[in-house]
Amino acid sequence: MKYALVTGGSRGIGRAVCVRLAQEGYHVIINYTSNETEAQRTLEMTGGNGELLPFDVSDSLQTRQALDEWQKRHDGEYIEVVVNNAGIRRDNVMALMPEDDWHRVVDITLSGFFNVTQPLLPAMQLHKFGRIVSMASVSGLKGLPGQTNYSAAKGGIIAATKALAQEVARRGVTVNAVAPGFIKTDMTEGLDEATLKKTIPAQRFGTPEEVADLVAFLASPRAGYITGEVVSINGGLYT
Repeated sequence: MKYALVTGGSRGIGRAVCVRLAQEGYHVIINYTSNETEAQRTLEMTGGNGELLPFDVSDSLQTRQALDEWQKRHDGEYIEVVVNNAGIRRDNVMALMPEDDWHRVVDITLSGFFNVTQPLLPAMQLHKFGRIVSMASVSGLKGLPGQTNYSAAKGGIIAATKALAQEVARRGVTVNAVAPGFIKTDMTEGLDEATLKKTIPAQRFGTPEEVADLVAFLASPRAGYITGEVVSINGGLYT
């Protein structure tokens, strides 16, 4: 059986990725922090081809314990795909940004990348196959005002992706990032979609399913010669 872990898999892009990877034949490990109802809904949408694994990616000890316990239940098997999708937004201009808003955004997105990925690397390298796909953002590529914390976290994901890719390529492990623009999810609710669409050459927001298709390709054996890349999916908003 092939196993894929998706962090923040209970809603939005994470949910779409879980469903898409299940269609590709993966047993999907759906990570979430607290919303078990939505996580269970994601599991149902995969056709039951998965399991729930709650833990807070920003908590290194909790993450390690959850992954260790999973491994004990699946002796001789390993997680060959990890999608680092967990993240939050707490937007504000930096002059008015509460310190906690800086740390929570960076801790979940960037420290979460380390906390989840690092324990899974040895098995991937041992088996000489692994796929690490992390969710970046157009904000991490160009920076957006009011998102200094989010831009820093996503920019860190991009830099970490490029560095790690060079460390593990010889062992058959690829490391890539996906950088969405405006995607219709809970995170973009409340934005002025009508106005923002005018700034996008494609004249629309993207869908979680479109992002999931890209993630599924990068996670597949077909993408074995692609590593260290940041693939934008933004309708031409930023190139």
